[in-house]
Amino acid sequence: MANDPGWGNRNNGGPPDLDEVLRQFGRKLNGLFGRSNKSGPSTPSPDHKALTILPIIGLIGLIWIATGFYIVDQGSRGVVLRFGKHVETTLPGPRWHIPYPIEGVTIVNMQQVRILEVGYRSVEGGQSRSKELRESLMLTDDENIIDLQFAVQYNLKSVEDLLFNNRSAEESVRGVAETAIREIVGKSKMDFALYEGREEVAISAKKLMQDILDRYQTGINIVSVTMQNAQPPEQVQAAFDDAVKAGQDLERQKNEGQAYANDVIPKARGNASRLLAEAEGYKLRVLNEAQGNASRFTQVLTQYDRAPEVTRQRLYLDAQEQIMSSVSKVVVDQKGGNSLLYLPLDKLLAATGATTPANAAASTAAPTTLPEIDASSQRSRDAFRSRDRENRP
Repeated sequence: MANDPGWGNRNNGGPPDLDEVLRQFGRKLNGLFGRSNKSGPSTPSPDHKALTILPIIGLIGLIWIATGFYIVDQGSRGVVLRFGKHVETTLPGPRWHIPYPIEGVTIVNMQQVRILEVGYRSVEGGQSRSKELRESLMLTDDENIIDLQFAVQYNLKSVEDLLFNNRSAEESVRGVAETAIREIVGKSKMDFALYEGREEVAISAKKLMQDILDRYQTGINIVSVTMQNAQPPEQVQAAFDDAVKAGQDLERQKNEGQAYANDVIPKARGNASRLLAEAEGYKLRVLNEAQGNASRFTQVLTQYDRAPEVTRQRLYLDAQEQIMSSVSKVVVDQKGGNSLLYLPLDKLLAATGATTPANAAASTAAPTTLPEIDASSQRSRDAFRSRDRENRP
């Protein structure tokens, strides 16, 4: 059979001719049983001819029936066509259909995720990329050109729509992807499409692509749209980088100014609150002092009305004590004799100058820091004080 030209032509131009196959098979069987056509054509009996051909026909029928078995893998569907017309869609598992040429089956993988690259092509196993400027260059709403590259992942959701309503799934997805992304970018500003709005552009493109594919009943399901690269064209990249740096400097200065304001304003508000609190405290202190002075004057007036002379003398002594406690003067009375008095004036003045107005009363009450003076000086001062009180009005 390997040298027979008829067996070699089975897959060239269509199925083999069954009559020719049967004739060739019969000739080979006749050769095996010692029959030859060299002496001329023989005329076998009809019964013998039928017994020879029936097993052959049965074997060929079994082989033909066996060709109708097929297996549908998990996640795939089998589409059975009878003379080119769709008959049924089979689920995963072992199946059988009427063999060719009556029926044929097409197995389609439904769950396989296919990747489509738009604006670039991966080369050398995905290690490098080649740009497709015809697909990647797009015009934005503010009349700027950007270079946008993205990838689309899709699978199938209807095998009937894919086979009968869609001529090429990849070309359909590519055309719909370019249409959707150009429509969305054309309605967006350049900064939005390049930076803060990249995710939103991808989500909107996925939704719009799915709507278009469903409208045309392509049987394709968009899994995701991933932005790979978004930048201005290479010809204006340097100028665009300068503009981006200027914008970053502007934002940095704004942030610094805001930080300075956040530091200064609370301090100013704190100082204002402190000044208000101090003013309020000063107000309360002045009012309390004024009320205290008025109350004390009222009490003194009451005592003065009761004993004017005693009250006047007491007020005079208190005033003299307050005045003399803050001055550095020494009064010596020598009217009572001609004796020379020696006083350590330098120590008295130093001790008096060292005392502050706050502790002057305590120093006069307990003069522990003053040096001792002799008895004659003490008697002279006592005499001076008695004469001074007598001369007062």
